Formats: sequence, C-alpha cells, structure tokens
Amino acid sequence: MSTRAGFGRAATSRASYLAALYFLALTAVPLYDASAAGQTLTGFPFTGETLNYSVNWPSRLSLGDAHLRATHSGASWDFELDLSAGVPGFSVKDLYRSSSSADLCSLSFNRVTAHGSRNTNENETVDPARGLARRSAAQGGVSDVPVPACVKDALTFLFYSRRELGQGRVPAAQQILFGGTYQIRLDYAGAQTIPIGGVQTLSDEVTCTVKGPASSTTFEMYFARDAARTPLLFKVPLAMGTFSMELVR
Repeated sequence: MSTRAGFGRAATSRASYLAALYFLALTAVPLYDASAAGQTLTGFPFTGETLNYSVNWPSRLSLGDAHLRATHSGASWDFELDLSAGVPGFSVKDLYRSSSSADLCSLSFNRVTAHGSRNTNENETVDPARGLARRSAAQGGVSDVPVPACVKDALTFLFYSRRELGQGRVPAAQQILFGGTYQIRLDYAGAQTIPIGGVQTLSDEVTCTVKGPASSTTFEMYFARDAARTPLLFKVPLAMGTFSMELVR
C-alpha cells in the first residue's frame, strides 16, 4: 500500500475522523478536588479555552496541527475544532463548529472538510420540540433525522463529558450527531504515565467505541487529572499504524 493511498483512505473514513473529534472523559476515576489543592480553576467549564495539538505520523513525525476552542457567549457555549494535516499530494483540512445551550444540548453543528479533492459542507440544526435534527448540505439536499432529547453533537459531547466527570458523573452510552447518528461507549482502561512535550505526565486512559450504520471504530484517549479533564493525547489505529494527536503546552 502506498503512503498516499493509505493516508487518503484513512482520511476519508468518517468513523476514523470521529476519533479526532471525540475527546471524551473517563469512567471510574476520582473526583478532582481543586479547592483542596488550592488551585484556580481554568479551562472548560470554568472559563473559555484554546488547546493546541500536534497531529503525528506513527514515527512521531508531525503531519500538521489542530486547535480546540470553547467560548462562552451569553447563555450558550460555542465550540470549534480545526485541523490541518497532510502528506505530499494529499491534504486534510477540517473545520467543525457547534453551538449549544447552557445545559449543553446541541443547537447547531457545522462541518466543513476538504480531504484531497473531496469536499463537504454540512449543517445540522436541532429542533427539540419535534425531536429532529435537520441536515442540509451546501451541495444540495435536506433531510430530517430523529434525535433523543438534549442530543449532543460530537463536539458538544466532548465538553459535556468533561463537565460531567468534573462533577463526579459519567455520561451513559448514547447517540450523538455527526452527519447522522452514532452510538458511543466509554471504557476506563486505568492510569498511565505518558510523555507530553517530553515530560512524563500522569493520565487516565479510556477506550472509546463508536458505532454507525455500517462502521465500528475503537480508539484510545488520555486525560489529565485536573479539574478540567484536559485531553492530552489521542491514538487512532489505522491500516498504516497508530496516528496520534498530542497536546502542545
């Protein structure tokens, strides 16, 4: 398999790209007591934040970068993930934006992606009164998808999970929106010490299984033991090896 073809097929797999978006939190970890530690609470859900990541080849050679942002606007939250990576002859540029209520119920989700010559621009707008999410594409076409009450899109679910864990609660397996509905399940894998920026860092590992109508993907995530449950590292197994996204401090 050529490098270009292998990376291209991986990049165009929606299930694989969920792995770059679902920075989910942990099961069975102790509640962090920030007041006892005498620390000022920063990062989501206490403040807005911007987190920067390096997208790495299995050899740890950097392929590009990603940026995760949370902004509080009135009674709602706005979230954003942008990712730019590639190899010679094939580039990946993704931009995801979501807006949610104060309770972190999704209001809208937009994804604009360019994987080589393949482009996508889709919006999903949630109508909670009807229990539907309306999906519309810039290329044309509109469809309605049934959704549960207070459904989360992929990006909102990340932040919702972090907030819940910080309060000692673990989100149950549920449906999420990402150009359709997917089922997600978390499994705690234990404490791990991992290198982040060359510094050995204590983290908690969780495996995540995402199932769609015709796909199933399992990947690993590592989270700091801080009040914000900051995502440190994501490992995605693909045909060419395990790709990663590592926090840059």
